[in-house]
Amino acid sequence: MAVILPFCCVRPNDKAAHRVAALPYDVYSRKEAKEAAAKDPLSFLNIDRPETQFADDVDMYADNVYQKARELLDLRILDGTFLEDKQECYYLYELIMNGRSQTGIVACASMDDYLDHVIKKHENTREEKEQDRIRHVDVCSAQTGPIFLAYRSKQALSEVVREVKKEEKLYGFVTDDGIIHNVWRISDKEKKEVIQKEFDATDSIYIADGHHRAASAVKVGLKRRAMQPDYDKTEPFNYFLCVLFPQEELMILPYNRVVKDLNGLSEEEFLARIEEDFTVEKLGNKEYQPQQKGCFGMFLKGCWYCLKVKSDGMLKKDPVKQLDVSILYDKLLAPVLGIKDPRTDGRIDFIGGIRGLKELARRASSDMEVAFSLYPTAIEELFAVSDAGCLMPPKSTWFEPKLRSGLFIHKI
Repeated sequence: MAVILPFCCVRPNDKAAHRVAALPYDVYSRKEAKEAAAKDPLSFLNIDRPETQFADDVDMYADNVYQKARELLDLRILDGTFLEDKQECYYLYELIMNGRSQTGIVACASMDDYLDHVIKKHENTREEKEQDRIRHVDVCSAQTGPIFLAYRSKQALSEVVREVKKEEKLYGFVTDDGIIHNVWRISDKEKKEVIQKEFDATDSIYIADGHHRAASAVKVGLKRRAMQPDYDKTEPFNYFLCVLFPQEELMILPYNRVVKDLNGLSEEEFLARIEEDFTVEKLGNKEYQPQQKGCFGMFLKGCWYCLKVKSDGMLKKDPVKQLDVSILYDKLLAPVLGIKDPRTDGRIDFIGGIRGLKELARRASSDMEVAFSLYPTAIEELFAVSDAGCLMPPKSTWFEPKLRSGLFIHKI
């Protein structure tokens, strides 16, 4: 069973919501974050990336930087930018991108479900990345960026969502990237009971995006349990902020790859090595986005190619090995290009599918040598890997649209 609870939300007032809403903290470099935050003092990026309030030579992980985040959050509560709902509620968060809608239930999930693998992950986290969010959550005493969770659809939950969306919205606005954001509050007792009951009967929920945020929230919870050994699991720090989406509404884009060089091979030698495991079709200047599993686009020396893995490359019994990201690595990136560990090898970079094929061609014509476009990982593949207790290769999924930070805050 999964414990998914309503909570007393700290949220922006209706006039400020569109100004507060910000992309996740980790999509920006330090320079980009500072430029974006400077555009509006109410942007949540000022709180999420508090180093934007300091000179560039200040250590972004210094104690006073995290304290600035707390000061700004307290200030926005004090000046009325944020208000606190006194009643424990669920919320609906709808995002519409290019006419396609996805609607999630905003709630708090149990850290024990994370520790007991009811909430399942599909990728590893890195300690250094966790530490930043651990300190941010701990100092602010609040979770400010929701974890993106997915669940197998349930008719009763879908019915609640449909009914609530007939009611008046809390917010409705469009961000600069054209994404429509709509929010409703669920305060009705019967609807809340249905939501809680349906998740009580759910044995698996999946982290789609936000592994580091989830791990950090749980570690802060464990720290506070140690400081309060008489805890009874009702305390807010035992739960973390999330938005739960039904699987059929989610869109995963490919996470493409670019590599700096051909590992000492000439173009002819490189193509010959590829042909050992792939059929290769030269396409010229015709861009190629794969339309099925086992196919890959490649941009090399101003030319596009279609690569189709030969049958022995599809290892369907292993939920990780059969992923296209694994096939590309096992059959080409590692043996031909010499990429040993994609997490640490500086010769490889990853390009989110939202940036398009032209970005691949640009990179492969500037600071990189060759680019690969992939067919996106399916949500069912993510579930299969998580259910098997396995982990995906790094950068296997790119979810769009991105959840905004600052619309929902959970005080702990």
